Amino acid sequence: MIRAALLSLALVAAAPATAQDPGAEARAASDRLNRAAALMEAAEGAANRVKALTEVVGAYEDGLEAMREGLRRAAIQEETLTRRLQSREDEIASLLGVLQSMAQSEGPVLLLHPSGPIGTARSGMIISDVTPALETRAAALRAELEEVTVLRTLQESALDTLRDGLKGAQDARTALSQAIADRTDLPRRFTEDPVRTALLVASTETLEGFASGLSQIAVDEVAGSLPGIDARKGSLRLPVEGRILRRAGEADAAGIVRPGIVMATRPRALVTTPVPATLRYRGELLDYGNVVILEPQAGLLLVIAGLDVVYGDIGEVLPGNSPVGMMGGDGRDTNALLIENGKDAGASRTQTLYIEVREDNEPVDPETWFQTSEG
Repeated sequence: MIRAALLSLALVAAAPATAQDPGAEARAASDRLNRAAALMEAAEGAANRVKALTEVVGAYEDGLEAMREGLRRAAIQEETLTRRLQSREDEIASLLGVLQSMAQSEGPVLLLHPSGPIGTARSGMIISDVTPALETRAAALRAELEEVTVLRTLQESALDTLRDGLKGAQDARTALSQAIADRTDLPRRFTEDPVRTALLVASTETLEGFASGLSQIAVDEVAGSLPGIDARKGSLRLPVEGRILRRAGEADAAGIVRPGIVMATRPRALVTTPVPATLRYRGELLDYGNVVILEPQAGLLLVIAGLDVVYGDIGEVLPGNSPVGMMGGDGRDTNALLIENGKDAGASRTQTLYIEVREDNEPVDPETWFQTSEG
């Protein structure tokens, strides 16, 4: 049994180790958050503050996401190494005990090997061969123990960085909201008639009915349309960072089927228009919550629903990548970003955004317009 254990240890010691540095992502994310803070300072004096602050918010979101992913991998690696060390603890202690007892035994006792002097000689040869492997394995275990310590220290020190990053992101969102409210330089396609808008909302029973009546709320609308975007069909960037939770035509938990897609995204995530578009409507609608309806070109509507905050004035022409709203939830929870015990990278995507595309007031699969491939 001792011989089998020693040979097993020799094989383990000879196995190649995988070199990984999951903490590198967290350290790189910290640099990204620092750069976002620098962008925030530069945005204060920018001529187009809305555009600059939109980039700042995006930089903070990317930095926090990268920090989260780096810490998630660090936590997984720490747990893996800890378990590996624990699983080897009894084996190493047993083998060291055997070696120690054999080294301290008197000569006549060694002759009591069940196989006699030949067996004793063979055991001595095995021990002689395996001892370097044991030392190699011990050195590897020491290195893993040091890595566990480094990873744990990294996670603890990241709390301050996360707090600063979350505060910076919140400040950037607040500044962005104010900059949008102060913006007066956007062109207008039409002026909204608030009375007709209220009547249309009150009388609407379906999204189709509401969409068909949108022209009724416009006053003095400019003739023509924005430049067409048919050439970009299938390549538009999604309005929010996240993952597809439900595709077009898939039933939800209540059995309700909708023609749009549902995105799972993070709390307080910024939602933007993928292309220049006329803001046809913003506000509460039916059971969709806060809704934004954009018209990139004549006959094409993008319906974005489930927002907590909506931006812009009806009738404005918004530039591409312009903020149209923000998701709900509390994005200030530092501990939630650590996921020390969670392994699902999407565990904190607690908010859902509904996206529907309508061509000539008929719903089409949004994935025919948006690039939705997930890596």
